[in-house]
Amino acid sequence: MAFSPILIVPLAFVCEFVDSSLGMGYGTALTPLLLLLGFEPLEVVPAVLLSELFTGLTAALFHHRVKNVDLRPSSPEGKVGLMLSGFAVVGTLVSVVLAVKLPADVLKVCIGVIVLSMGVYLLANSRRTPRFSWRRIAIVGTIASFNKGMSGGGYGPLVTGGQMVSGISVKSAVGVTSLSEGVTCLVGVLLYCALRPGTDWGLAPWLMCGALPSVPFAAYTLKWIPERKARLAVACAVLLLGGLTLSKVLL
Repeated sequence: MAFSPILIVPLAFVCEFVDSSLGMGYGTALTPLLLLLGFEPLEVVPAVLLSELFTGLTAALFHHRVKNVDLRPSSPEGKVGLMLSGFAVVGTLVSVVLAVKLPADVLKVCIGVIVLSMGVYLLANSRRTPRFSWRRIAIVGTIASFNKGMSGGGYGPLVTGGQMVSGISVKSAVGVTSLSEGVTCLVGVLLYCALRPGTDWGLAPWLMCGALPSVPFAAYTLKWIPERKARLAVACAVLLLGGLTLSKVLL
């Protein structure tokens, strides 16, 4: 469909700024917003994955550079990032295979349910602090990558939240999420290229034009942002967007 970059570029900037600051919000917010603007799921999801491949890895680099996180392979955070990246292959493979076979309306309903569920998850787990568990991180990483490949979003809320409630600090969790999300998106992009050669990537350059410039600002903002209030605001926004996406298909 025809679209105006005047709207798409700033939308991508804002969503990526939130994502790189809080570890969530780019695909989770941007995918339903683009669907509400009239784009089809298979126009949106691959483009979001391609743009976030670059923004995720760039954000990880900046978070490491400003010392929000230590992503060296020998560090604890680096090991978590490598583990999450490994499990990304499994979840993304299953989700992309389903996404290219499902009818558009069914996929829209799936996206709405996933986004709505992410908002509920964030609100319900905002005060929980269970012990760290490698098994829990593995499960979270697999489910989150499935969500990412299916809907273009839903990765950050699970992975960042899952790390935080497992005893990992906020700044480290955001940096690790950026790294593993970039790898997840790489797997998704490669699978779309292999399974759907005619994929429309037209949105991706405009999304990157908006998203990439926000990354340095977000990395420095993480040093002082009031994380708890902002996270609750994101959760409420995700709930609203999930509800709107579902209502557009079902009503």
